[in-house]
Amino acid sequence: MSGLTDEQQAMLADAEKYYANAQGYEAYQAASELEASLAASRMMYTVESGDSLWSISGQDAVYGNPYQWPLIFKANADQIKDPDLIFPGQEFGIDRNPSADEVSSAVSHAKTRGAWAVGEMEASDADYLA
Repeated sequence: MSGLTDEQQAMLADAEKYYANAQGYEAYQAASELEASLAASRMMYTVESGDSLWSISGQDAVYGNPYQWPLIFKANADQIKDPDLIFPGQEFGIDRNPSADEVSSAVSHAKTRGAWAVGEMEASDADYLA
């Protein structure tokens, strides 16, 4: 399963091993630990008036770095048609544990994106999503 940390992958492997060995209680405990870890590694954010991906990403409770805004964009591309235009009430899922490669790619995109125009997705944004 992709998107899991090494620790989460180990928890999943333990749960699968216990399940395969018909150790129901142990499988349940391992799966519960994995579920708690996954819940802690993801948060939901409801957009408020005046928010931007830049300002959301810069919040200490999110990433504490506005240049990581492309992480939010990519994780919510199904509801963000233009990263320069988000709306109050939208709810974004935010991965609290992106990999170093994901962070590097996001910051690089944010710093080299170029000019923006509200209402249309920049070509570089589409390339970043690909």
